Amino acid sequence: MLRNGLEPWHLLIVAIVFIVLFGSRKLPDTARALGKSMRILKSEAKAMKTDDTAAAAPVEPTSVQMAAEPATAQPEPKPAGEPTVSPS
Repeated sequence: MLRNGLEPWHLLIVAIVFIVLFGSRKLPDTARALGKSMRILKSEAKAMKTDDTAAAAPVEPTSVQMAAEPATAQPEPKPAGEPTVSPS
Protein backbone atom coordinates (compact mmCIF):
# COMPACT_ATOMS: atom_id res chain seq x y z
CA MET A 1 0.00 0.00 0.00
CA LEU A 2 1.47 3.37 -1.05
CA ARG A 3 0.84 6.42 1.14
CA ASN A 4 1.94 9.99 0.82
CA GLY A 5 4.10 11.48 3.54
CA LEU A 6 7.23 10.55 5.40
CA GLU A 7 7.30 7.66 7.78
CA PRO A 8 9.84 7.42 10.61
CA TRP A 9 12.05 4.97 8.73
CA HIS A 10 12.26 7.44 5.79
CA LEU A 11 13.67 10.07 8.14
CA LEU A 12 16.14 7.52 9.54
CA ILE A 13 17.43 6.74 6.05
CA VAL A 14 17.79 10.46 5.26
CA ALA A 15 19.72 11.00 8.52
CA ILE A 16 22.08 8.11 7.73
CA VAL A 17 22.71 9.49 4.23
CA PHE A 18 23.56 12.91 5.69
CA ILE A 19 25.97 11.39 8.18
CA VAL A 20 27.68 9.37 5.47
CA LEU A 21 27.91 12.31 3.05
CA PHE A 22 28.97 15.06 5.43
CA GLY A 23 30.62 13.15 8.25
CA SER A 24 29.78 13.48 11.91
CA ARG A 25 32.27 16.35 12.49
CA LYS A 26 30.79 18.71 9.90
CA LEU A 27 27.12 18.18 10.77
CA PRO A 28 27.01 20.60 13.76
CA ASP A 29 28.74 23.32 11.72
CA THR A 30 26.40 22.72 8.80
CA ALA A 31 23.33 22.85 11.04
CA ARG A 32 24.59 26.06 12.69
CA ALA A 33 25.21 27.69 9.29
CA LEU A 34 21.78 26.60 8.08
CA GLY A 35 20.12 28.07 11.18
CA LYS A 36 22.01 31.35 10.78
CA SER A 37 21.00 31.55 7.13
CA MET A 38 17.37 30.93 8.02
CA ARG A 39 17.45 33.71 10.66
CA ILE A 40 18.96 36.14 8.14
CA LEU A 41 16.39 35.19 5.52
CA LYS A 42 13.56 35.66 8.01
CA SER A 43 14.79 39.08 9.15
CA GLU A 44 15.30 40.28 5.56
CA ALA A 45 11.82 39.10 4.56
CA LYS A 46 10.36 40.91 7.58
CA ALA A 47 12.30 44.09 6.66
CA MET A 48 11.06 43.93 3.07
CA LYS A 49 7.49 43.49 4.31
CA THR A 50 7.73 46.55 6.58
CA ASP A 51 9.34 48.57 3.77
CA ASP A 52 6.48 47.64 1.45
CA THR A 53 3.86 48.74 3.97
CA ALA A 54 5.72 52.00 4.62
CA ALA A 55 6.01 52.70 0.89
CA ALA A 56 2.32 51.93 0.34
CA ALA A 57 1.24 54.76 2.66
CA PRO A 58 2.26 57.99 0.89
CA VAL A 59 3.27 60.85 3.14
CA GLU A 60 1.81 64.22 2.26
CA PRO A 61 4.19 67.15 2.79
CA THR A 62 3.22 69.48 5.58
CA SER A 63 3.48 73.25 5.39
CA VAL A 64 6.70 73.13 7.46
CA GLN A 65 8.29 70.67 5.05
CA MET A 66 7.22 72.72 2.04
CA ALA A 67 8.63 75.92 3.55
CA ALA A 68 11.94 74.21 4.36
CA GLU A 69 12.44 73.09 0.76
CA PRO A 70 14.13 75.75 -1.36
CA ALA A 71 12.28 76.94 -4.41
CA THR A 72 13.98 76.40 -7.72
CA ALA A 73 15.68 79.74 -8.14
CA GLN A 74 17.01 80.90 -11.46
CA PRO A 75 20.24 82.92 -11.53
CA GLU A 76 19.75 86.66 -11.56
CA PRO A 77 20.74 88.32 -14.82
CA LYS A 78 23.64 90.79 -14.57
CA PRO A 79 22.95 94.39 -15.41
CA ALA A 80 24.19 95.37 -18.85
CA GLY A 81 26.25 98.34 -17.62
CA GLU A 82 28.62 96.48 -15.24
CA PRO A 83 31.99 95.33 -16.57
CA THR A 84 33.00 91.72 -16.04
CA VAL A 85 36.16 91.12 -14.05
CA SER A 86 38.38 88.22 -15.04
CA PRO A 87 40.89 86.75 -12.56
CA SER A 88 44.54 87.48 -13.36
